[in-house]
Amino acid sequence: MTFTAPKNTIEFLLNHSVDIDEVLAAPAFADTNRDLISDILSGAADFAENVWAPTNWSGDQNPATLDGDDVKSSPGFKGAYDAFVDAAWLSLATAPEIGGMGLPQVVKAGTDEMFYAANMALGLCPMLTSSAAKAIHAHANDDVKAKYLPKMVNGEWTGAMCLTEPQAGSDLGPVRTKAIDNGDGTYAISGQKIYITWGDHDIADNIIHLVLARLPDAPEGSKGISLFLCPKVFVDDAGNLGERNSFKPIGLEHKLGIHGSPTCVMEFNKATGWLVGEPNRGLSCMFTMMNEARLFVGVQGVAIGERAYQAALIYANERVQGRAINAEADAPIIAHPDVRRNLIDMKARLAGARAICMATAAAGDLAVHAEDEDVRKASHTRETLLTPIAKSYGSDTGVDVSSIGVQIHGGMGFVEETGAAQHYRDSRIAPIYEGTNGIQAMDLVGRKLRRDGGEGMKALIDDLEAILILANKTNETLDMNACIHALKNGIETVKTATDIMLNADDANALAGATPYLNLVADVISGAFLIKAVANGALAGDALTENMASLARYHALSVMPRADAHLNFLRGGAKAVFDFPMDQLADL
Repeated sequence: MTFTAPKNTIEFLLNHSVDIDEVLAAPAFADTNRDLISDILSGAADFAENVWAPTNWSGDQNPATLDGDDVKSSPGFKGAYDAFVDAAWLSLATAPEIGGMGLPQVVKAGTDEMFYAANMALGLCPMLTSSAAKAIHAHANDDVKAKYLPKMVNGEWTGAMCLTEPQAGSDLGPVRTKAIDNGDGTYAISGQKIYITWGDHDIADNIIHLVLARLPDAPEGSKGISLFLCPKVFVDDAGNLGERNSFKPIGLEHKLGIHGSPTCVMEFNKATGWLVGEPNRGLSCMFTMMNEARLFVGVQGVAIGERAYQAALIYANERVQGRAINAEADAPIIAHPDVRRNLIDMKARLAGARAICMATAAAGDLAVHAEDEDVRKASHTRETLLTPIAKSYGSDTGVDVSSIGVQIHGGMGFVEETGAAQHYRDSRIAPIYEGTNGIQAMDLVGRKLRRDGGEGMKALIDDLEAILILANKTNETLDMNACIHALKNGIETVKTATDIMLNADDANALAGATPYLNLVADVISGAFLIKAVANGALAGDALTENMASLARYHALSVMPRADAHLNFLRGGAKAVFDFPMDQLADL
């Protein structure tokens, strides 16, 4: 169950698929260069492989436990997390003004992928902490920020997000948790929250919860939700810890996967909280946290898929079974063409999904830090357009690839001892939490595509056409014919599909939302790989031919799937609603 961080692949995409020099040209990154980034990636790889990866299996087999009012973490987790804090990995891309290193978020996407692959269950804790700190930094008052942010930024205290209730899951409008003004600047929070990832644990001294609750005079629905900060342990003005707040875990969920991550049922009994942002504006404040988390859930999907791929590759090289074509004796199963096809399919799809996540992170960097206002605006549009794609496509790819990993293991993949089953189980949560992938597709079509008349997507299509021109320029030195053909067809497919969705009524648009998201993702993932190959060739990168092989496979196997999605979109909602709803159980 060893793990080797894919540092070369991540760095190649950073250097050649992402416009990293444009990111580094921003004044905020004046002290950052490619050599520094390479050193950071090497350090993250070493840490992931040697500190976190050894705790992955034990966390799965020995889940967190509830002991009275406290959660005890899996064996080895506290030591691994302490080492993470000591190495300052959490603050990598956090703004320097609140104690972070201020590196680009796209670098964090690369390092965090390694950490998630090493131990996804443990990696959720710093992910939530980072996102919670971002929301506090953006919306809390100065006193709250001064008290809580420094120790959250360095990871000494962790963060949690308390949204979901039994009757309020994807739709948060029905939230019933109550907040009563205490008259002293604090509020009494009462209610129950479920599915609270790392809601309680013993790996940090304090946990800072962001809680959605409703004030007594609040409007009904999502417009009447406010956001509150509730620390597990009170903090005095000098930063010292005091008494425990009046909320606690009352149960732990028994889950399919990520066993080492404690998923809590939390009971708030007049817990003391501080308002974050304006009253009744809590949902918009929380989305500051959720939007970052959605990108990194996509990264998680890629990460667990990478871990599954590596396990399958090792097994395929070791497992001897049957005689391969033109072989004189029994050979490892990697010699069989179908196993080899499965492996390259896993690797190519992961590379494409990884490239989308990195492009999303880089757009986020430029949206905040680019000097030119027009670049910032265009980059913000690109980031918001790509975020639901990164989350959905990255997490779906993780599930698909982890399933193939089980298949390559055969019967040994269906038993627990090889670890292949754990990767499959762990991967399955990513398409569900932080907004299901169906919601991501609805967000892409309803908010990101149709609200601006498709301008953001048209700008992306323009960039795809620029990649096509670039690929043609390098076709003399590399065999890019398959890639050029697939990309040319893919661009026309995206154009046609976009026109269909822009002109569809609501029923047709929503019925086709997921096929449309997958259509776009299949094309742009391949395009981003082609861009990396072309730029790598121009730069003389020795690894370019390896990436070109992946891009060619992707062009032959993945990008053409867009045509099938287009056929569905042309049919509209009829295919979805034709069959009588009351007969869905049987003919």
